[in-house]
Amino acid sequence: MMGLRRLGKSGIQVSPLGLGTARMAGLGWHDDLAPQEPSDAARDAVRQIQAAVDMGVTLFDTADSYGQGLSERILGEALRGRRDGIVVVTKFGQDPVPDQEDPWSLEADLVERLCEASLRRLGVECIDLYLLHRRNYLLDRAPVLMDVLEDLVLEGKIRYYGWSTDDVERARLFARGEHCIAIEHRLNVFNDNPAMLDLCREQDLASLNRVPLLMGVLAGRWLPETELEEGDPRAPWFEDQGFLKVLACAQQMEPYLTVGGRSYVQGALGWVWARSPLTIPVPGFRNMQQLQALVRARDFGPLPMEAMQAIAEQLESM
Repeated sequence: MMGLRRLGKSGIQVSPLGLGTARMAGLGWHDDLAPQEPSDAARDAVRQIQAAVDMGVTLFDTADSYGQGLSERILGEALRGRRDGIVVVTKFGQDPVPDQEDPWSLEADLVERLCEASLRRLGVECIDLYLLHRRNYLLDRAPVLMDVLEDLVLEGKIRYYGWSTDDVERARLFARGEHCIAIEHRLNVFNDNPAMLDLCREQDLASLNRVPLLMGVLAGRWLPETELEEGDPRAPWFEDQGFLKVLACAQQMEPYLTVGGRSYVQGALGWVWARSPLTIPVPGFRNMQQLQALVRARDFGPLPMEAMQAIAEQLESM
């Protein structure tokens, strides 16, 4: 089984696999319609998170925008009395704030209110890792926001912070912060980001990896001939030639991803782990079966270099 991975310059050791909570309890595609009170699905999600802790997962990723805060409440309930050794990552600032002169501004008092609200929903006194969720936040405003986050550290409301962004320039600016320890960015077989990985290595930042399974593409969930119900927001994917080309390439990679008895999912996570010792994928899950398959990926670990090279050659021929 894989060993622990270090959370950047914090020195904190966490499980090599984190878990994302955007999709649990039916959240994800219709967040604006998410219920504010626990449902049967939410109670199932609580049990699944608790099972993940029992299986050795120690990092969980959420955001105040997931289900209008419902995801944070689910996570807080699941971890009540189970916080020892667990790292909670939450994010802020993705959505505009109504009734503000500049609805996209993130002034100090607003960030503090957002932080306080997340603390209440999570049921904790301090957030382990607080990430800016606005991926294209203006660079010239970022230094002031870093000062705000440093103040939150001094106040004991957050331990560390970082940015959820795919932009290396933005990540490099935040990396100057004393308590910036992580960048969350897209990383999967079809969305590599070597420049970001280089930055994380240079600045001793953890690389938290969103969409490691590319919305099911690298889980073998979709086929070119897949037909979705009318009104499904994913239906246009299957009319996009670029997406269909990715699906076809993913099918060709299956022998390399499943090497050594891995499942498709376990191979996709193995690719992420093989890219850097700093990577920590945070896939989402909807049920216990998916959770178990994700956690078992640790038994296989990173893909061997021969498989990585074969996949690189497949990508070059796309």
